[in-house]
Amino acid sequence: MGNKKSSLLTYLTFLLIALVTIFWGRQLALHYENIRVWDFTGWLFLLIGIPFILLQKEAGLPELWQPSVSNKKRIWIPLATGLFFALLDVIVIIVILHPEPYKTLPPFLQPFPYSVVLYTSGAFEVEVFYRLIPITLALFFAQRFFPKYATTIFWIMAVLTSLREPIEQFQQGALWYVLYSFISGFAMNFLQVVFYKKAGVLASLFTRLGHYLLWHILLGLYIEYFML
Repeated sequence: MGNKKSSLLTYLTFLLIALVTIFWGRQLALHYENIRVWDFTGWLFLLIGIPFILLQKEAGLPELWQPSVSNKKRIWIPLATGLFFALLDVIVIIVILHPEPYKTLPPFLQPFPYSVVLYTSGAFEVEVFYRLIPITLALFFAQRFFPKYATTIFWIMAVLTSLREPIEQFQQGALWYVLYSFISGFAMNFLQVVFYKKAGVLASLFTRLGHYLLWHILLGLYIEYFML
């Protein structure tokens, strides 16, 4: 029961961060333009994930803070992986495609330190709906009704859920850039599912947090304070 309690408390902590994001964003929007603001409807949808966070063991997945999983596998390797993919994005999109200095914050960045809570909440939201709910649901039923095919079902879900983001964010432009965006997006999402299976949903979340840390937060901090 201790593992489930710690999992629930962790989930509630991220819900609290998302709630802070809503109120902070609304205050900033009163004084600044182009502030991305969360609404309460989006926050309420995150409550759907609570039952799923309590079904990790039953779905054959590690609990969020399962003692047998090291923090190296749960946090540090995923974080480094996310940073690696973010570094590739910086090289391709900023260095190669947009070498000239920015005169305003681009649409994918927000003012610091608001960016910290906004993109932490954004990463949390993505992981809830891209991986936590669909993968837990599929593997829970697989364990109950099709245990022989649980591994096959996992890999099918790994591919399907990894395709969602690159398809939703399909890029326009030169063929090489379109291919880069699709392949790198799929690769990172696929690794997130693999990390999830081996070390729990926090491993998937920390991969995305690593990506957002460099791509959204540190890059935004650099542009805001050193370019503008």
